[in-house]
Amino acid sequence: MFEQRLNELAARHLTRRLTPLHSGVGPVVEMAGRQILLLASNDYLGLATHPEVIQSAIEATQRFGVGAGAARLVSGSLPPHQELESALAQFKGTEAALTFGSGYLANIGTIPALVEQGGLILADRLCHASLIDGCRLSTADFRIYRHNDTSHLKSLLVKRRQARRTLIVTDGLFSMDGDLAPLPELSRLAQEYEADLYIDDAHGTGVMGPHGRGTAEHFGIEAQIPFQMGTLGKAFGSSGAYLAGTSMLVRYLMNTSRSFMFTTAPPPSSAAAAIAALQVMQREPERRARLWANRERLFSGLTQLGFTLSPSASPIMPILVGNADTALSFAESLFTEGVYAPAIRPPTVPDATSRIRVTVTSEHTSSHIDQALIAFQRAGESAGLI
Repeated sequence: MFEQRLNELAARHLTRRLTPLHSGVGPVVEMAGRQILLLASNDYLGLATHPEVIQSAIEATQRFGVGAGAARLVSGSLPPHQELESALAQFKGTEAALTFGSGYLANIGTIPALVEQGGLILADRLCHASLIDGCRLSTADFRIYRHNDTSHLKSLLVKRRQARRTLIVTDGLFSMDGDLAPLPELSRLAQEYEADLYIDDAHGTGVMGPHGRGTAEHFGIEAQIPFQMGTLGKAFGSSGAYLAGTSMLVRYLMNTSRSFMFTTAPPPSSAAAAIAALQVMQREPERRARLWANRERLFSGLTQLGFTLSPSASPIMPILVGNADTALSFAESLFTEGVYAPAIRPPTVPDATSRIRVTVTSEHTSSHIDQALIAFQRAGESAGLI
């Protein structure tokens, strides 16, 4: 059975394999015995390898050990977890925050706890897989609205039974397209139809907004969003995730979110690293400035070369290819040219929308961007894309 299924995937150019990485996730990494320019990392601010972040993780490991031992409700709550939640709540301007082992765990644990049988969940078609799985795990009815189509969403809200518990679910910044959800209009519709709005801001946290607080800050509507999830494994350079909101919400999730209650807590080192990363991020806003300057330089260069890019408004810049086989060939040519930016294919993205998902960080230099553009030109011409 497994072999047959793998052969079917291979025939459609949809099999995957791990690419060994022999260094940290800096702008240049060691792969296959070569120094390769990495344009696939979500470490947007370069904090995964920051000395202060690393040292904080080391000190926490020396003091508390490499693991938490059990769920926090079972064996106790270590200081790094509590300190991180306090720091995140202050950062997000909320009463409280609750941390999870990953964004996936946060979504599949929180959404079913928020809406139960008899309720309704309306989610954007391009929501992250963890959001979709969280919606499916809920016993509520689940409907999809077209990507960023607020008219379609409104038509679904109009049809629902009055006073029915309803949750609107969306990414803040969509991970495979790099575009933003229309949060002001989503928030307006939520208020008009007495629904709640749940935002997964995994890629917006640390990146969007004047202070890096995410897409809600970017649009100036932070106070209007009751449920904000963010991750710590992207711009924060560590691992884990959080849900920020009221103290009552956090107390409720402690008692109802299965992925929090029944999962061993994250290592104390990752919590300590996230605290240090937050401090560096707030102290050094120039990191975010460099990130956006690099984004503009690379986006402009790729556009001028003639590539078809999605309407990205972020450091995620997908080059649209369409065919999975062509996307794979393009990625292989890029690797030959010294750039790692893998092909993204179904089911990660819809059929016939395979792409090269290019990401840039604050730590790429002007020389790195120039090197990348030369590589993309050569690989693009080889693949017949430009």
